[in-house]
Amino acid sequence: MVEAGLLDQVMSQVDAGELVLTGEGGFLPEMIKAVLERGLAAEQTAHLGYEKGDPGGRGTPNSRNGSSPKTLHTEAGEVALEVPRDRAGTFEPRLVPKGSRRTGGLDEMIISLYAGGMTVRDIAAHLHRTLGTELSHETISKVTDSVLEEVRAWQSRPLEEIYPIVYLDALVIKVRDGHQVRNRAAHIAVGVDLDGIKHVLGIWVQATEGAKFWAGVCAELRNRGVRDVLIVCCDGLTGFPEAIEATWPQSVVQTCTVHLIRAAMRFVPYNDRKKVAAALRPIYTAPTDEAARLELDAFADSELGRRYPAAIMTWENAWERFIPFLAFPPELRKIIYTTNAIESLNYQLRKIIKNRGHFPNDDAVIKLLWLAIRDIEDKRARARAKEKGLPPNARKAPGRLVEGAVVQGWKAALGQLALACPERVNHYLT
Repeated sequence: MVEAGLLDQVMSQVDAGELVLTGEGGFLPEMIKAVLERGLAAEQTAHLGYEKGDPGGRGTPNSRNGSSPKTLHTEAGEVALEVPRDRAGTFEPRLVPKGSRRTGGLDEMIISLYAGGMTVRDIAAHLHRTLGTELSHETISKVTDSVLEEVRAWQSRPLEEIYPIVYLDALVIKVRDGHQVRNRAAHIAVGVDLDGIKHVLGIWVQATEGAKFWAGVCAELRNRGVRDVLIVCCDGLTGFPEAIEATWPQSVVQTCTVHLIRAAMRFVPYNDRKKVAAALRPIYTAPTDEAARLELDAFADSELGRRYPAAIMTWENAWERFIPFLAFPPELRKIIYTTNAIESLNYQLRKIIKNRGHFPNDDAVIKLLWLAIRDIEDKRARARAKEKGLPPNARKAPGRLVEGAVVQGWKAALGQLALACPERVNHYLT
């Protein structure tokens, strides 16, 4: 078409308004129709063993028997096909299988739109508006549900025996519970393996009391092969430290320092936040827990501390879960100081779920979050592929968000962990 100049002719007709590309009667649906019907005819010829009109086919046990109409939903709109039949009823087309009403590309488009945060109703309206394709809400739901088995396989896949560091953070989502819509927490765990590579370990929607829920999560991780976790960095979660210590007794549960600072800042007006942040810095940069205690007491006795006692109380209440951080050398402190590794992911996910009113059940939450994570990483990978071969200073594509990303400064941090816990780390390094 390009060499013959036909494509230029088609595009000039499109520009002049004489030809439409998609929708009913569009150029692309008609092209798809022609290609598919020719392909089906070729398949039938191969099945019967002789060309249409060939005298050699006379007297054979099977022959052509007209066609059946079929509407196929495609990325370019609806296509009305004539599917050939045979008298024996043994012809099984592969190009457009029996029972198939959509092309694979349309299914992929639906799943991509769903992963981007569009609801089933939004997708139906979008396809009708842009392609002229009318799909029922039930059909679209079935397409998105087709990934559930893949999600379940991912959620139950085997894991590494040891993750030196695990980050845990949560998203607040709305889920229908009977006749009510309730707020629930969708927890996402990211583990760092011995090579310093991050992996999303799983997604769990908290529907029961804290201690019981976390005991189930830890048991699931252990059953999937996790034998040891050195440090778990998270926000204060009821029942979680106890569940971790019951499953991996030597693990350290570390309160995220950034979360702690933010929690204290809730009680501080905007005008004083910089001053309070400066006053808190000597606490979490102290060389020892004794020195940090002295800094906290000094802040409490200062004018700022007396003005904001609730901020002091926040640190007091979290003190036992904060001070393990102070026992680590600088190389490790940089890595466990914050759960930013997972917060950046959650920021992207919040943008996707913010337009949804609520989810019908917990499986729908996990399905969307899994699809969204995969979609984000795929988009970033495609952007990097386009810049392949360019000099480093010319590349602008973002790196991996979480899955497969490498922790900066990991070699030094792993060395410190090997010195601190030689019997737990060195066994896996050999």
